[in-house]
Amino acid sequence: MGKVLSIQELKTVRESLRQKNKKVVFTNGVFDIIHRGHIEYLLKARELGDALVVGINSNSSVKRIKGEKKPIVDENDRAFILSNLNPVDYVCLFDDDTPLNLITIILPDVLVKGADWSVNNIVGKDMVEKSGGKVMTIDFVPDRSTTSIIDIILERFSSK
Repeated sequence: MGKVLSIQELKTVRESLRQKNKKVVFTNGVFDIIHRGHIEYLLKARELGDALVVGINSNSSVKRIKGEKKPIVDENDRAFILSNLNPVDYVCLFDDDTPLNLITIILPDVLVKGADWSVNNIVGKDMVEKSGGKVMTIDFVPDRSTTSIIDIILERFSSK
């Protein structure tokens, strides 16, 4: 099975973790060009429970949300990279524009997003809280983003 799971495999793993009374934390995102901000965010998310599940937007999902020029890194490469980071226990690609279906299936004990999201606007909030879980945000590392990395690269190479 490995750490990159299909939705069905993740459902099975979630049931096993639930039977062992393990607290599951879920977050999601594109995770296009991995940087320090991503790593610190994932480390903080992992501290909130016993297992961290990361949902990753598929290539087609990213294109619908962010435009045809994204993602920079292919979905399988992004999944491989994330699955090999210490704080991440499981990774699951999803093709929808939001992770609602994935959240519905696994019902995490803790649902987290970056602090750029208002807790009230986090997809799946009502469902997670109704099942007894918590929804929270994690502060970002300032000036660390995929967009800022791309901007720096463009600036440096356009001046040559």
